Amino acid sequence: MLVLSILSLIIASLAAFLSLNTEEEIVKVASGCTAVLLILLTLLVAPWLLKLVLVAVPLLWDRLNNRSTQKLTH
Repeated sequence: MLVLSILSLIIASLAAFLSLNTEEEIVKVASGCTAVLLILLTLLVAPWLLKLVLVAVPLLWDRLNNRSTQKLTH
């Protein structure tokens, strides 16, 4: 499962890079859709610990940013 997760994440990253750096509309749409589908597949087959980290990091980041802005405004 971990190998499938890493492989789909690598392919999704390459598709997203291609989507951002190409000029042709069809290639942008196709690679963008591929990136989104493979990121969803990565989340589906990811171990629960990785899912927990993916949820916890943005929450902690937001909490740290709120504290730093509160210190600056007070």
